[in-house]
Amino acid sequence: MAACNFLRNSQTTLVFNGRMKRLTLALAAALFTVGVVPGLASAQEIQVGNTTTALVAPTCPQEATVKLTQAACTIVLAKTTAYQTLSDSGADPTLITTPGVIDSFTLGISGLVIQGATLSADVATLNGLWGGAPSAQLTVLRPVANANGPRWAVAAQSPVIPLLTYLGGVVEFPLIAPLPVVKGELLAITVPTWAPILTIGLSTTDFSYAQSHTQVLTGTGTAQTSSCNTTATATPLAQVTLGEQALYTCEFPGTRVEYTALEVTAPSVSTSSRVHHHRTRHASKHHASKH
Repeated sequence: MAACNFLRNSQTTLVFNGRMKRLTLALAAALFTVGVVPGLASAQEIQVGNTTTALVAPTCPQEATVKLTQAACTIVLAKTTAYQTLSDSGADPTLITTPGVIDSFTLGISGLVIQGATLSADVATLNGLWGGAPSAQLTVLRPVANANGPRWAVAAQSPVIPLLTYLGGVVEFPLIAPLPVVKGELLAITVPTWAPILTIGLSTTDFSYAQSHTQVLTGTGTAQTSSCNTTATATPLAQVTLGEQALYTCEFPGTRVEYTALEVTAPSVSTSSRVHHHRTRHASKHHASKH
């Protein structure tokens, strides 16, 4: 792929599908339906995943812009599900600590401004590599007991959002149907095709993310290689099915997935409500599998 220089635009906030909504009657109804909130008085809004470092549209590191190859600027996440494990030294920034619903999510999306080629040519190359136009969706993961590393199952997902018209911005996507979440679940980003949403070259002790990829080591000593460095072209790793499980033993230090989500919390949710919440989603999964 042609050498590239990704513009940074942290000042632009765009909105998908109209103005940003907050705690509307529809959201209140969604909260009540899943038994998450007995009354609206206790509900609060929090930005899940928000840390000291603000979201940005990713760029290539300055030292890489003179002569850059696709391999040197790995800001594209492709055919995988990923969550932030470390952000500004804080572990698991998108872990849900209070039950509620996810009302929207925000992505920092690179502008993909190209040196020596047109934007359309570069997008066409990426479309060909990863099976379609850029897209992403928010995924709610629930933990699954496992002794061999973190295993997570898909509990809920937003619709897949086309990203092509939002390149170069920090974009907030309201959810028409808010996603219920409970304590202990985790918010991740699933990319069925590709999305330029990775900021690279950060401190390896402050930032890290994990992919839905099982690490397999081969060889010994300096010749040892890891399956984490292989591409997902032949075997897509994205978790796109309700209930689907994956190990997250491939971690990438020094990188940030540029996403946060707006949660409307309901601190007084009961244990019985949480059980009903999981049963409802699993019932939906089994019903869907019959068709």
